[in-house]
Amino acid sequence: MLDVQLLKFDENGLIPAVVVDHYTKKVLTLAYMNRESLEISIKEGATCFWSRSRKKLWRKGETSGNVQHIVSIVADCDMDALTVEVVKDGPACHLGTDSCFNNYVYRSETLGEFSLDGLYELLKGRNEERPQGSYTTYLFEQGLDKILKKVGEECTEVIVAGKGGDRAETVFEIADLAYHVMVLMVHMGIEPKDIFDELAKRHIIDHKVKQQKMQ
Repeated sequence: MLDVQLLKFDENGLIPAVVVDHYTKKVLTLAYMNRESLEISIKEGATCFWSRSRKKLWRKGETSGNVQHIVSIVADCDMDALTVEVVKDGPACHLGTDSCFNNYVYRSETLGEFSLDGLYELLKGRNEERPQGSYTTYLFEQGLDKILKKVGEECTEVIVAGKGGDRAETVFEIADLAYHVMVLMVHMGIEPKDIFDELAKRHIIDHKVKQQKMQ
């Protein structure tokens, strides 16, 4: 582990900390730590920052309940910036959004990295705008029964492809299933983070069960 004494704090005794969601790898916020807040963060396993506006220590979630549980803290090559991976209990932004970074200044239409969050936002847009000729629009207009029917059909096709041992076909059918499941999620107002949060709970439970079996 890196000696904290090697970190380079600025003239105000601060170091920038980029907070990242452990599961989605999405940047949540940019905050600042001083030596004391960093030590508290490490000791308590939850983010504690220095508020530049209030000139005081600020434990994330102390009033909102949106605590950020630390998975790791990593320094950059110059030792003057940190990334903090967290498992969060709620929105990272004081505006109530998942992340503080939501306002695109520029976005390439061809080079953007695919993500489930990006696909979900695209499907939400299809549901809100209902562009003509879109298959997704068709599903939303047909409603829940049609969406569920397609989810069921795609489940069956995944089983058939998997049973047949065809890896490429199975990948193709799983992708179809994932798409239709996400259409269902949008229809029901289920966010990707709801699924990640549920899986995180199961990961913790599974980890405890494994530890018990080893004892």
